[in-house]
Amino acid sequence: MRAMTVTDRGSADRVEAPAGPRARVEDLSVTFRRRGVAVNSLRGVTLDVKPGEILAVVGESGSGKSVMGLALLGLLGGDPMPVVSGRAEVCGVDMVSASAAEQRRVRRQHLGAVFQDPMTSLNPTMRVGRQVTEAAGTPEEALRLLDLVGIPDPARRMKAFPHELSGGLRQRVMIAMAVAGNPDLVIADEPTTALDVMVQAQVLRLLKTLQNDLGLAMLFITHDLSVLVEVSDRLAVMYAGKIIEEGPANQVFHSPAHPYTEALAAAFPAIGDVRFRGNPTGLGGDPPDPQAIPSGCPFHPRCPRRFEPCDDVVPELWDAGERRSAACLLAPGAPTPAPEGALR
Repeated sequence: MRAMTVTDRGSADRVEAPAGPRARVEDLSVTFRRRGVAVNSLRGVTLDVKPGEILAVVGESGSGKSVMGLALLGLLGGDPMPVVSGRAEVCGVDMVSASAAEQRRVRRQHLGAVFQDPMTSLNPTMRVGRQVTEAAGTPEEALRLLDLVGIPDPARRMKAFPHELSGGLRQRVMIAMAVAGNPDLVIADEPTTALDVMVQAQVLRLLKTLQNDLGLAMLFITHDLSVLVEVSDRLAVMYAGKIIEEGPANQVFHSPAHPYTEALAAAFPAIGDVRFRGNPTGLGGDPPDPQAIPSGCPFHPRCPRRFEPCDDVVPELWDAGERRSAACLLAPGAPTPAPEGALR
């Protein structure tokens, strides 16, 4: 594989990213309307992605992860349009309030995106080379990018249609297009879900290598807590449209401070361990309906460690250790006394 460099297409009118986080979400709330009923997809989310950092956002389907990603991409839509408050900044530009022209400039100069199923993102009627060339600027650069992401015999693959490639190769094509133009931030929304386990590992290694060698910041969105723990710097866990735990990836995964994170981590069986045979672990029940969020802690109806205040007290992100926070009354920094025998 050749040296990891990417041509800075469009450098003549490029606006350099300011110092500070590559992405910053501040008190972001997004409410859709469904048959006249409010659907609260995001409820006051705040986080940031620093230069050169990989942040993984995890949670069950419906927790609001992808909606946050779409807000940062400036791609929120709907009929009627959602009600949005707060900020979703990319390289200093608020993608919520920016004009359509400014959003396009940010996407062209600062952003790359990799989505879950490349077959729905690639044009099935266009050859791969033409699609990558549109992102890269020239056929020569497109060929180099396909080589960069480890596609064998890239000159031949340039002539193929998407359906002629395997799922793993199609996702590598999407990654090549995402890093074309040397973005400051890549948003990867479930980039390995549609792939088998072996190909998942290959794609994750590729993304980590590109992130290291190109100095990218990355925001991963996934429901699989185990997939990204080894490649991420930080984890942010979402539930019912809010961040409920955040901290260094290994610490959050191996020593969770929130019962929901603990249940997510326990949902992955140890291969070969007879204790898991016929005895699935994890968490019963379903995430709350975003049209009817429970009072108090939204997780309390499913929580095995709930106690009386959980029904009424809305937890904030309190201190849960060094560089860690958790929205749980059992967190060390929570102001409400824990019940006798509860661990903090």
